[in-house]
Amino acid sequence: MKLVLLSGGSGKRLWPLSNDARSKQFLKVLENQNGEFQSMVERVWGQLGNVGLADSAVIATSKMQVDMIQSQLGKDVPIIIEPMRRDTFPAIALASVYFYSVQGINLKEVVVVLPVDPYVEDRFFDRVKDLEETVLKSGADLALIGVEPTYPSTKYGYIVPASKTCDNSYLKVSHFTEKPTEEKAAELIEQGALWNCGVFAFKLDFIISLLQEKGIPIQYNELLKQYEKLPKISFDYEVVEKTEQIVVLPYDGHWKDLGTWNTLTEEMAKSQIGIGVIADSENTHLINELELPVVVLGVSNAIVAASPDGILVSDKAASQKIKELVNDFDQRPMYEERRWGWYRVLDYTKLEDGREVITKRIGITAGKNLSYQMHHHRIEVWNIIKGEGEFAFNGEIRPVRPGDVLEIPAGAKHGIKAITDLEFIEVQTGTQLIEEDIVRIYMTWEEVEENSGYESK
Repeated sequence: MKLVLLSGGSGKRLWPLSNDARSKQFLKVLENQNGEFQSMVERVWGQLGNVGLADSAVIATSKMQVDMIQSQLGKDVPIIIEPMRRDTFPAIALASVYFYSVQGINLKEVVVVLPVDPYVEDRFFDRVKDLEETVLKSGADLALIGVEPTYPSTKYGYIVPASKTCDNSYLKVSHFTEKPTEEKAAELIEQGALWNCGVFAFKLDFIISLLQEKGIPIQYNELLKQYEKLPKISFDYEVVEKTEQIVVLPYDGHWKDLGTWNTLTEEMAKSQIGIGVIADSENTHLINELELPVVVLGVSNAIVAASPDGILVSDKAASQKIKELVNDFDQRPMYEERRWGWYRVLDYTKLEDGREVITKRIGITAGKNLSYQMHHHRIEVWNIIKGEGEFAFNGEIRPVRPGDVLEIPAGAKHGIKAITDLEFIEVQTGTQLIEEDIVRIYMTWEEVEENSGYESK
């Protein structure tokens, strides 16, 4: 059995902590058994390891999220990278074609697809294991997991089986109902309907044959070239709703989609993260990523969140409306985690002559390094403010420490490695302050040292 974890989305529902680069699954607001903060993706990956499924899993994600995943799960985590975001049908197609044409997986192999961020107990993933046998035994094209509802939710879709469940065995699916009214949801529950948690399984041959019928390439490299031509549509609409032979496995344990501030704060161990004070308030949470204190006084049932991307003050019950309010914000991410550490945008200015100036505070974790790179259209000035490291510049490596100022003209090859946790202020000035103006020469520091004409001091 192979698992595909879908990691996508822009994370607007949990703005301002989430953005295009840091979706909800990367927010470190939950706690592990040691009392340390962890993200949803760290929690789920750990649970897969607990039940012996991590070695069978890959994460399908966009280029923008690769650094974040490697930062939180390690550089060796298996990843399938979408050339661009195209919704869940193209992402699942790409993963399936990768299994088929690159890994040479047998067409009879069962593939299970699930979100990367469900909030569940470990035994939910034991139920995921049962999908393999269900697909093979039932002869169905698709097998789903349906959660037994605990209340008539209007936020979830429902799977309506052909009959009520009497045990843990699979049932044939009659139809689906998307986000009904509370009254309709109650009726559906009486009929034995289950919450649709976005988990489904199929034999690899089912998807490969479907792609062939649609004229979609089944060779990985060719599909990458044509990826932008694939329909931007969900797997539910493109495949599930058009498939007749579907069964569902009931799951009677705890399951929650932490997709809004209202649901996320219910699972947070602490009511406050970051600098600030909550006083004379009930059921209020404060998450502050800024270095300025935030005081919340006499405001109950609220979420207050502050980050470099913005500030939110919202009644928890109304927080599900955030996405539609901020959807039109056209702003680059002001905070990102990368494989080597993090950066925070401090200031952005556009000059009258067309040049731009971006000031960042950059943190590199001890032992990690920025790639050895160059730029055609910008100059950079780095002011080291914390820690010690090694700076590579046009073939020479030298030590750096707080107080050092490093000037990097356009065309100069440069990189830096942190010996201890390292921070510096970077000022970029140029006409194209974009990712495309980064020419990466070497990714590892070993390559930098091997190709340097000077000895590291």
